[in-house]
Amino acid sequence: MTNVQTNSSSLRTLVWMTLALFLAYLSVAMSMPAVTLHVSQTLGLGNVASGLGVGIAFLSTILSRGWAGRLADERGGKFAMFRGLVLYAAASLLCWASSLPMLGHGVGAYLVLLVGRLVLGLGESFALVGMLSWAMAAMGPARSGQVMALVGTGMYGAFAVGGPLGLWLLERLGFAGLMAGSIALPLVSGAMLWSIAPAMSAQGRRAPFSDVLGLIWKQGAVVGLQGVGFAALGAFFPLYFLAHGWQGAGYGLTCFGLGFVLVRLLAGRLPDRIGGTRVALVSLAIEAVGQALLWLAPHPVVAMVGALLTGMGCSMVFPAMGLEAVKRVPAHLRGTAIGGFAAFQDLAYGVTGPMAGLIADHYGHPSVFLVGLIATVVGIGMTWRLARVSRAGRASTLA
Repeated sequence: MTNVQTNSSSLRTLVWMTLALFLAYLSVAMSMPAVTLHVSQTLGLGNVASGLGVGIAFLSTILSRGWAGRLADERGGKFAMFRGLVLYAAASLLCWASSLPMLGHGVGAYLVLLVGRLVLGLGESFALVGMLSWAMAAMGPARSGQVMALVGTGMYGAFAVGGPLGLWLLERLGFAGLMAGSIALPLVSGAMLWSIAPAMSAQGRRAPFSDVLGLIWKQGAVVGLQGVGFAALGAFFPLYFLAHGWQGAGYGLTCFGLGFVLVRLLAGRLPDRIGGTRVALVSLAIEAVGQALLWLAPHPVVAMVGALLTGMGCSMVFPAMGLEAVKRVPAHLRGTAIGGFAAFQDLAYGVTGPMAGLIADHYGHPSVFLVGLIATVVGIGMTWRLARVSRAGRASTLA
């Protein structure tokens, strides 16, 4: 078999794996806007509780990223991925149980919901790190940027579909019906991936997680700052529209997802070709414009354009900075590096939910996007400095 045929077969397998991840991640995407509405309207617990309901999932994700990375390095990405799928199903089952009549509509139901969201975050940790480690080992280091771009397309494509789909199911079937559907999706994904062979992990000395973080924290900080804008949009766009009396809130995540996926499809290989910092700089600038439009939007169409530009800007920051991060570690620590790198984005997601709730209570819903704009501008400054250091390093090497 020629190299072209081998590459074509590997790419088809990667696309199939991405499709399976897309289906599994719908269980995450459908619940994100639905949880805020369920907590604020059905349970009557307000903006802060709504933000915590979304953001708490990222707490368990952050705390388990190192564990997921080590598991992927030691047992293989497929093993970690399947553990994540089982946890997805278990989390949806718990969230479904939180809507049972015996718990009522109050604090008891909310606490069970929070447990389910914590389990969901744990599943997300294993599923994403496992999938990336599995796919990168199968495709090879030269295509790491393409792998991260394509896998991310599956995730955020799920957000494009999952936002309005989740709100539609919530309206017609209620929260229990939505969660019942979410139980089945990761099981279907597992059936799709079952027959694909695992890729062998590289062998070598396992460094402490803190040592790996020390090598990649700057790249991780950039992706975390990028994530503030997305987290604000994902958690509060429906409430933002309701506060203005606008219709079509569910399509905000669709606009975000369409912009995200379009850029991933058109520019997915750019980090491999021209370097991650260049791609990240342009991407962050686009996200900043999107956040500014959301903050100042006088009309729902302007807000939708802001969501679209935010998606286009967020699209390539993770694979661009992720590529720079994995370059800094040996192959046998790649899973650990991915886990640590992704934890910075999780931290942004986890903190933004409750923080944005407090800001919305005191200053109104548009102000949460001002916070996203400020974070993005800080990210541009950090990326600019990383680009300068990288250029200086290349210059000294050539000298």
